[in-house]
Amino acid sequence: MGWCEMRQQWRTRLGIVSAVFPLVVAAGCGTSGTPASGGAPASGSGSAKLPIGDGKAPMPSPGTCKVGKRDGQPLPDRDCTPGAVNPDVTQSNIKRTICKVGWTKTVRPSSSVTRVMKAKSARSYSLGREVQSEYDHLVPLELGGAPDDPRNLWVEPGRIPNPKDAVEHKLNDAVCSGLVPLAKAQRAIAVRWVTAFDDTGLRVSGSKVCLRDNPSKCADSRHGGSRDGD
Repeated sequence: MGWCEMRQQWRTRLGIVSAVFPLVVAAGCGTSGTPASGGAPASGSGSAKLPIGDGKAPMPSPGTCKVGKRDGQPLPDRDCTPGAVNPDVTQSNIKRTICKVGWTKTVRPSSSVTRVMKAKSARSYSLGREVQSEYDHLVPLELGGAPDDPRNLWVEPGRIPNPKDAVEHKLNDAVCSGLVPLAKAQRAIAVRWVTAFDDTGLRVSGSKVCLRDNPSKCADSRHGGSRDGD
């Protein structure tokens, strides 16, 4: 029996478990029945495939998710927000999808949809309205992220625009220039976006992103000051 299942049994049987065992109650549990990770995976970008996007996937229950942190930047709870990908975007069609200027606008959910989802996601992460935040696609649309799957969206605390935007743009540059495969970039940004360059063998040189092992091989910048992506 898992930790979270045991905790739920204690709550049910004792009723007063929050008063008797405060440390047990404080331990967060994600929707998968395992202790919440707080967004800090154990290692690397891994090899497991990301979920296929499903707009009907359930939103995590209120208070079940915990914001993590790495290098001073917020990370989503891996149990609540593992990331999900758009099945209509594949390595073979990136020139017609994510590498085509303006394509993300064709798949971006309307604000009327995301406004409701953001409010629910904020409750999942126990974030109040006073917290400055952006409702962010963990795997961005410009890397083939699922547009409306709750597993790929979370209320990211911090200033707007946030530092993750630049990472998204440069990974899109790298994928569209053939430096790294689409799936590798998707997995790296989903697992831990702050180390995505290292996890994909990339380095930033000035305004360009290049291969770490071959610094002369760099991607063409496609974005400038644009925020077409997310």
